[in-house]
Amino acid sequence: MKRIKIFFFLFAAVVFAACSKEDDLSGVQDIPGLGGDTWVPGSLDAWLHDTMTVPYNIEVKYKWDQFEFDVTKTLVPPREEVVIPAIMAIKKVWIDNYINAADEIFFKKYCPKFFILSGSAEWNDNGTITLGTAEGGRKVVMYLLNDFRTKTMPGYTMRDTGNVKQIFHVIEHEFGHILHQTKMYPPEFKKICAGYYTGNWNNILDSEARQDGFVTAYAMSNENEDFVEMIAMMLIEGKAGFDRIVNSIPEGFSVNGSSQAQAKERLRQKEAMVVSYFKASYNIDFYSLQDNTRKSIVQLLY
Repeated sequence: MKRIKIFFFLFAAVVFAACSKEDDLSGVQDIPGLGGDTWVPGSLDAWLHDTMTVPYNIEVKYKWDQFEFDVTKTLVPPREEVVIPAIMAIKKVWIDNYINAADEIFFKKYCPKFFILSGSAEWNDNGTITLGTAEGGRKVVMYLLNDFRTKTMPGYTMRDTGNVKQIFHVIEHEFGHILHQTKMYPPEFKKICAGYYTGNWNNILDSEARQDGFVTAYAMSNENEDFVEMIAMMLIEGKAGFDRIVNSIPEGFSVNGSSQAQAKERLRQKEAMVVSYFKASYNIDFYSLQDNTRKSIVQLLY
C-alpha cells in the first residue's frame, strides 16, 4: 500500500509539472468534437428534427465528425442537397412499411436512434468496402450518400439503382440484426448450411455462393449474417426477385459439392424460416411487408 501511495504521489507530481508549463492551449476549443464544431441550425436541421426526431426519436447526423468513423480511413462528408431526398426515401421504403406491417409502437421500440451519414464508402484492407455498420442496435452509420439518386433527382440513370438499393439493403440488414438480437431466430436455421460458412467470403461471387444455398457471398461469413442477408435481399428484391435468384442457380455442382437441387432447397428452407420467424416473433406478415417494400422501391427507381 505504501508503494502504491508513493507511486501515486510521483505520478501526480509529474502530471502537475507537465500541466504547469506555459503551453498555449487557447486553440483547444477549435478542435472538432471538443466545442469547436457548433453551427447555427438551418432549415435542413429543422426538417430532420420534425421528420425523424419528433415522430421516431431518431437523430440524423450529417455534419462531419471524424470521430464517428474509423480515423484511419479517408472519407468525405455527405452533400447537404442529398440528405433530404435520401431520408425521405428511407422513410418511404423502411419506416412507413414497417409501421404498416406492425405499428408505430413496434417501430419506435426497435429502431436505431442515431443515423450517421457519410458521403463516400469505407474501403477495407482486404479489398471489400463497408457500406453500413451498426453499434448495439442504437446507431447506424450509412455510407455512399453522395451516390444516392432516385428518378426524381437530376442526373438519375438506371445505373443509380444499384447504389440506392444497396443503401436500402444496409438499413434492412442492420434492422434485421436488431430484431434477431432481441428475439433469436430458430437454432435450426444454423443447420441448413452448416459446414459451408467461411471467412473467405470476400473472394466468392454471389453467383457462386448461391450454388451452396446462400443468397449473397456475405451471407457465407456466419449464421447471423446469413439470416439478415436473407431478410434484406427478400425485402429489397421482392418475392419475384427472390424467386429469380433461386431459379438462377445453374445445373451441376458447386465447388463444394452442392447440387442445384440442394442449393435451391436450402434457400427455400431459409425463406420459410424467415417468414415464420417474423410471424411468431413480431406478428408480422412478412410476405405483405415484402410486397409493400418492393412496391416502394419500384416507385422510387423504375
